[in-house]
Amino acid sequence: MKTLTYCKNIFIPVTDLCSNRCGYCSFRKELKDANLISRSRALLLLEQGFHAGCSEALFTMGESPWAVSGFQSILANTGVSDLLDYLVELCELALEFGLLPHTNAGLLGQDELRRLQPYNASMGLMLETTARLDAHAKSPGKMPNFRLRYMAMAGRLHLPFTTGIMVGIGESWQDRVDALSKIAHLHRAFGHIQEVIIQPLDPKPKTALENAPRPVMMDLCKTVEAAREILSPDVAIQVPPNLVDLRPLLAAGATDLGGISSVTVDGINPDSPWPDEVELHNSLSDYNLRERLPVYPRFIALGWHGYKTRSLVRSLAGEDGLRAKKYIF
Repeated sequence: MKTLTYCKNIFIPVTDLCSNRCGYCSFRKELKDANLISRSRALLLLEQGFHAGCSEALFTMGESPWAVSGFQSILANTGVSDLLDYLVELCELALEFGLLPHTNAGLLGQDELRRLQPYNASMGLMLETTARLDAHAKSPGKMPNFRLRYMAMAGRLHLPFTTGIMVGIGESWQDRVDALSKIAHLHRAFGHIQEVIIQPLDPKPKTALENAPRPVMMDLCKTVEAAREILSPDVAIQVPPNLVDLRPLLAAGATDLGGISSVTVDGINPDSPWPDEVELHNSLSDYNLRERLPVYPRFIALGWHGYKTRSLVRSLAGEDGLRAKKYIF
């Protein structure tokens, strides 16, 4: 049977303030409505994640919130003096609860990335596209060259890395091929890309793309097929199980379902619930469905994950580097 992987996680939105204004995003909040997660809320989620058997704490936030006027007042109101210090603290708390941090904090500098590296099993940043699109006209952080440069920096640091492209935000077919090719080039250079997400547009009310058509299945399958052809065989192709009909995409070459959660909603697509883990196993019984950690087995073997995560990785991983089997379905 073909092996198909997934990870059990909790979604922890560190802050929903963002310096970008993407035409499809409902995660970002205006300053008056923006939040920075409190320690008590983060601790509650981490405790719930531990009891639910999760292995990943997915820390995410808006792009460069410090560039938004008024952000310092949000920090002060939460008793936080420095956002990066706070991210490190949250990662340390996750490790104490037996959860491996995976941080997607948008574009960071090299020193910031180095500070987070020891505490993270893996990190990520969506490339989304290499095209200049109307959907990104008000999003300075979505300049493709900035994101590619950041991904190269992660590669030089030997950071196991998750990235992906978006489908249906105004890009052409050639734009998708170009984005996948750029990711493949980075992986050939640094060997650090562990998975590439093929993320379909999920139109949100009150966004510029609220009336945009959803990508059709044939188009998504074609994109997955292109990804499998362009990317190295050791790079997983991920599709989101709460947004798509899985079987056609698995037949096209997808190999991973990403993170699912029984604790938290998909913070980016909150109206699309995660599938139940048991139901997922039952509905895909003709696949060898395996739970993995947020760091893939080959990077565990290489020792590329953060050094402060290594003892926890050893306790969670089986001999094959996937999650040690604890559940019977």
